[in-house]
Amino acid sequence: MSCFKTKYADELIKNAAYIGTPGKGILAADESTGTIGKRLSSINVENVEENRRALRELLFCAPGALPNLSGVILYEETLYQKTASGKLFVDVLKEGGVLPGIKVDKGTVELAGTNGETTTQGLDGLGQRCAKYYEAARYAVICQENGLVPIVEPEILVDGSHDIEKCAAVTERVLAACYKALNDHHAILEGTLLKPNMVTPGSDAPKVAHEVIAEYTIRALQRTVPPAVPAIVFLSGGQSEEEATLNLNAMNKLNTKKPWSLSFSFGRALQQSTLKAWAGKPENVGKARAAFLARCKANSEATLGTYKGDATLGEGASESLHVKDYKY
Repeated sequence: MSCFKTKYADELIKNAAYIGTPGKGILAADESTGTIGKRLSSINVENVEENRRALRELLFCAPGALPNLSGVILYEETLYQKTASGKLFVDVLKEGGVLPGIKVDKGTVELAGTNGETTTQGLDGLGQRCAKYYEAARYAVICQENGLVPIVEPEILVDGSHDIEKCAAVTERVLAACYKALNDHHAILEGTLLKPNMVTPGSDAPKVAHEVIAEYTIRALQRTVPPAVPAIVFLSGGQSEEEATLNLNAMNKLNTKKPWSLSFSFGRALQQSTLKAWAGKPENVGKARAAFLARCKANSEATLGTYKGDATLGEGASESLHVKDYKY
């Protein structure tokens, strides 16, 4: 059977490789209106369009932040939003050397016959939506037929008292099945990114050292992820900002086979201390941007294995972000 070939193949491969550039990573700013509302309510800010726009401008226009990023995943609303001065956020990102992406699914639904497992919905009409997003952003995440680099996100939730061995076994099983399916559907692996969980003990289990998490995570990836995949961009999965950064740093310091670049696609773990510093007040924007820049720099260093653990000053940086039964 012939390999699936899209007219965008060269562009897909180029963009996927760029996103995996060492020293850079992804800001996941694709929270739905409901999810961003939860973030805003945590700092007593009303969930209205202007406040959502103000938060995203705070992040995207933070001086010095964009050089640490290769991509930003947007929600559909943000794709068409502008800065206070009238410039499209998409143009701000592109001028800063950052590829804008787009969340194209419609959230998750529970799988019948499982213990609360979920799957993504939104395949109906996906091709048409992707074509529209591509015209608007010239880049987005998912569906290679429309020139959009898919970020494949099989997440093993951290909820539970299981140990790291159990998480590793389940992660390997899921990743193996995932790549079997991608090959069956003739995806161009060089034009994809993987966004997995890190292999950690359950949220109710004793913690282990960052080096142990690095060893188990890399081993799971070595056993399942083809070298053709250019980059693995980890989700933070409810870890604190500092935990996620230190674990990523430990992986990049580990002296073993790593045919892919190891980076980040963090949402909460790039925004928590920024949100707390901002608190929705215009006079706090400078302080909030400083907190955001500190996290961006820390994670940039972690992709190189050079983070020294010195970005813990922001309020909330060490605060657990785990939410039981978290729904995106």
